[in-house]
Amino acid sequence: MADYREIVTKAIVSKGKKTFTTVNQINVDNPSTILGCWVINHNFSGNKSGNDIIINGSYDVNIWYSYDNDTKTDVVRNTNTYHEIIHMRSNENLEGEDIIVRSLKQPNCIKADIVDNTIRYVVEKELGVELVGDIKVKIEANLEEDPWDEIVEEDKDIETLENIDQQVNEDYIDEDKAI
Repeated sequence: MADYREIVTKAIVSKGKKTFTTVNQINVDNPSTILGCWVINHNFSGNKSGNDIIINGSYDVNIWYSYDNDTKTDVVRNTNTYHEIIHMRSNENLEGEDIIVRSLKQPNCIKADIVDNTIRYVVEKELGVELVGDIKVKIEANLEEDPWDEIVEEDKDIETLENIDQQVNEDYIDEDKAI
C-alpha cells in the first residue's frame, strides 16, 4: 500500500495577459509632418480588488514633428497615465494571493497622425499578471530505506607490492645534474 505525503508550497496558481491600445492627442501649433514618436519611462504597479487586478501606470511620450511647412522642427513631450483592469477567470477569491505584474510588451507608438492642429497617436502595450498562492501537492512517499552498497577494498598480494618497490628509482633527483 502506498504512503502519501502532502507538501504545502507557493506556486503560480493563475496567469494571464492582455494587450491594451490607447488613443491620445496633443494640441500643437501648425504641425506639418510627424518625424518620430518614442515612448519611454514606463512605470506601473498592480493591486487586487476581488477577482480583478487593477494596474496603474504611466509613461512619457516624445513626438518629433515639423511645422511651418516643414521648415522647422520641435519635440513635444507628454506624460500619459493609465488605469487598466484585468479580470481573472478564477472561481475563488484572490484573497491571500500575491500578484506579479509584468510588462510583456513595452508601450510602443504604433500610429501617429495629424488631425487639424492636433497630433493623435496610438500606444499599444501588453501586460501579464501572475497570481502566486499556497497550494497543496500530494505525493507518493517511499519510506523504505535504499540498500547500502558494500565497499570492498582490494587486497594487494605480496608479489605486487615487491614489484612496485623494485620499480621505484630512489635516485630520481641526481644532485650532480641539478642546476
